[in-house]
Amino acid sequence: MVAKRKDPRPPGILRETPAEYRAARRLTATEAARGFSELLNRVRYRGESFIIERGGVPIGELRPAAPVRFTGPDLLTLLRSLPPVDEEFFDDVEEAARSQPGLPESPWER
Repeated sequence: MVAKRKDPRPPGILRETPAEYRAARRLTATEAARGFSELLNRVRYRGESFIIERGGVPIGELRPAAPVRFTGPDLLTLLRSLPPVDEEFFDDVEEAARSQPGLPESPWER
């Protein structure tokens, strides 16, 4: 009879069946730390989500990052919400630009 080898993988992280991959799983912080690289792979390549718990209390979620959605109209709304810039500001910017030292001549130019 051959002795059964102990599975070195942390319990609860790598042993579930593919049908269980779809819903967010709850993991202890210890399980997440021990299998973090594997968790990241599952989030990246399988789109899985995990809820990380400490002492049975959810403290965080590991899930695929959502793309940032910022449209042109969003930018216009943001720009319109800013306070107006007065003439003194432009004068200060011009003065700061004029007072900057010149760049040294590049040895790479012909």
